[in-house]
Amino acid sequence: MTREPRSALTFTVSPDFDVRHLPGWYVVNTRLQRHSGEPVALQTFEDFAALRRALDDDRVDLIFANAFDAAMLVRDRGFIPLVRPHGCPDEAVVAVKSTSTIRCVEDLSPGVRVAATGNPEVELIGMVLLEPVDLSPELVTIERLSNFVLVAKALLYDDADVGFFLATTYDELASDVLGQLRVLVRSEISVISHLFLVHPRLAPLADTFRRCLMVMDTEVKGIAALDDVGIQRWDPVEQEEVEFMIDLMHALES
Repeated sequence: MTREPRSALTFTVSPDFDVRHLPGWYVVNTRLQRHSGEPVALQTFEDFAALRRALDDDRVDLIFANAFDAAMLVRDRGFIPLVRPHGCPDEAVVAVKSTSTIRCVEDLSPGVRVAATGNPEVELIGMVLLEPVDLSPELVTIERLSNFVLVAKALLYDDADVGFFLATTYDELASDVLGQLRVLVRSEISVISHLFLVHPRLAPLADTFRRCLMVMDTEVKGIAALDDVGIQRWDPVEQEEVEFMIDLMHALES
């Protein structure tokens, strides 16, 4: 009697990743599938709205999520944290065009035009960085674009006064683009990071997937895949660390 093939598990990555890393994520997916013995298929989403719909429809089994989404998935939906990227805290950058007359946060005033992606974590930290001048979300005009390249273009074409970026993504912008931008302020929170999570229905496989990720930096192909996605290695994460990060995220929101 022929066994029915198992349906592939869906693995996705927070849409804030650099598109140049996409081939690397496919290799990470392949390593997960090979070492776990489970069918895993990478599916990416063009923006955060599409990702949220997939999460709401319960179509995601494994996810490398930004801290904001990770907090929601762990606390509200019971996702299990597996690992975090070594030495890669999530920080935000508030940047302007290099020729802008805005020299510091204190030069900003109500009505300032902000270009951002739909990344709630970056937007949250970005607004915290504007708190010294009492700029709440109601006092700024935010245009949400599909990626950080478009945020940079909005600044260069004077369609926005400031832009919110994930710091790692900002640093990876093309050198000619970076030369036309200027960092106004950069966060230094240090304890917030992306997390690799697994759906609670896959709890029996959590240790298996954790081991698959933890050994990636011990094999040639795994090291190459990690390098391609900008990660040195994975670190195990304790539940207490995750709870502290979630509490901090909630504190930043309040």
